[in-house]
Amino acid sequence: MSDPFQGRVAVITGGAGGIGFGMAEAFAARGAKIALADVDEPGMEARAKALRARGAEVACVRTDVTDRASVEALADAVWSRFGAAHVVCNNAGIAIAGPLLQMTPDDWRLTMDIDFWGVVYGTYAFVPRMIEQKQGGHLVNTASMAGLVGMSWLGVYCAAKFAVVGFTESLKRELEPHGIGVSVLCPMIVATDITANSMRMRGMEAPKAAAPAQPPPAAMKGGVIGVADVTPRIVAAIETNQLYILTHPEQRDFLRRRAAKLDAACP
Repeated sequence: MSDPFQGRVAVITGGAGGIGFGMAEAFAARGAKIALADVDEPGMEARAKALRARGAEVACVRTDVTDRASVEALADAVWSRFGAAHVVCNNAGIAIAGPLLQMTPDDWRLTMDIDFWGVVYGTYAFVPRMIEQKQGGHLVNTASMAGLVGMSWLGVYCAAKFAVVGFTESLKRELEPHGIGVSVLCPMIVATDITANSMRMRGMEAPKAAAPAQPPPAAMKGGVIGVADVTPRIVAAIETNQLYILTHPEQRDFLRRRAAKLDAACP
């Protein structure tokens, strides 16, 4: 099996920070060429500069994952610059918290447009070309523990991330004959700027509201880990074609309880 990173091309949406940039760093350290995609052009350029200083070849493409044409343009730019894509990480995302009945239609649309449709558009833009190039490859779709277990105050986010998990499970089955691996990243709490970025994105859609109420402690159980604790698991999953990427030891008990409830419900 060829090295999935050395001399290969990795594309990462939401690449201007957080887990996205962590993936870029990890892949570049293994010899990959990097295409960063984000709506935050200054942040993205700053991250690219840091990678180039370490010897990585990096391209930046401003990309709005809610716009299919923008994501298609990203794919065009990647093939124009690098001639191929091998690792595609549909990672851009936001998180909106609050009681479900207080969520507005705009909250639903924005979350689904970024967190779910961004994954779908990225898949449609890149996978047909990856199949045609016949060089294998791997997709990583970023979901969340909220895509595996329903959580209070995160209902909108859960709906989007459950959709990503189901989409990715189906995609893995369909791409296996083409030699393209598929993984879904399902972390618990990781120290990133997703909260601030999510508020900024909501501010682009509507006038800024008062600071949102904080979820009850039970809605946010689990320890907080750093991006550097997550990226080795992503690299390992790509190397071994592992479907689920989990990040916290606490996840085991949550998932066991869910599995037990499903088992008990079977006739």
